[in-house]
Amino acid sequence: MGHRYTRDEVEARLRAVISSGSPIIVAGAGNGLSAKCAELGGIDLIVIYNSGKFRMDGLPSICGLMPYGNANEIVLELGENHVLPAVKKTPVLAGVCGTDPTRNMRKFLVQLREAGFSGVINYPTICRFDGNIRRDFESVGLGFAREVEMIATARDVGLYTTCYIRTPEEGVQMAQAGVDLIVPHVGLTSGGTIGAGAAMSLDDAARATQEIIDAARAVNSEVIALAHGGPMETPEDVAYVLARTTAQGFVGASSIERLPVESAIVGAIRAFKKLTVRSIKRS
Repeated sequence: MGHRYTRDEVEARLRAVISSGSPIIVAGAGNGLSAKCAELGGIDLIVIYNSGKFRMDGLPSICGLMPYGNANEIVLELGENHVLPAVKKTPVLAGVCGTDPTRNMRKFLVQLREAGFSGVINYPTICRFDGNIRRDFESVGLGFAREVEMIATARDVGLYTTCYIRTPEEGVQMAQAGVDLIVPHVGLTSGGTIGAGAAMSLDDAARATQEIIDAARAVNSEVIALAHGGPMETPEDVAYVLARTTAQGFVGASSIERLPVESAIVGAIRAFKKLTVRSIKRS
């Protein structure tokens, strides 16, 4: 099992990447093999999401936003028994459902730290909900403020803090809470067998990403920002967005552990099926 890093150690690692002129690349890992391969490729951070379990089972990532399992229990189990043992030198973050009213959040965050996690991100996140359902969650005290509080608590117990945000207002709230790194979320990743059937254009993704970054950096000019989601399927897509924003890298889950696996396995099977066998002459 790899080494757990302190908040300051993770921050120093990421600042060194920025200083080198390279993008920070963060990968979701839904199993040990994904984590191991990401580390071999030179990944900067690994994140365990409850959605990774569904994604690597061939189901849409958005299943992670539905009550198909206890999100926090899934992440802890994935981490302790699958991903953390496969990682040697990369900080691993936990996707935490910060609105969970059934557990003592400070106690759970300490448990994650002791299990070997170096940081957290708010996932599943209420910011992915709109309209009446979002209003209902907010009206009963299970809204975005709970996630902001979780991030502040995680920072207090020594974990590196990252967050998904979908609006400039959410960016301001997280920056005020002292979050270390923000990830503007522009929608479910498109492409492949289980990706979103439609997504915004890359230009719209860049515009939305930059608006959120600007709002957060108006509060804290030093906050790190990474792009994520929507039409960003390939390195070329990400390069397009990075060239048009002040994002310092990219968070990929489907685009790193799902889409490449889908194409690689399909391609390998097709190549095997093109092989020929010697005919056997029967006497």
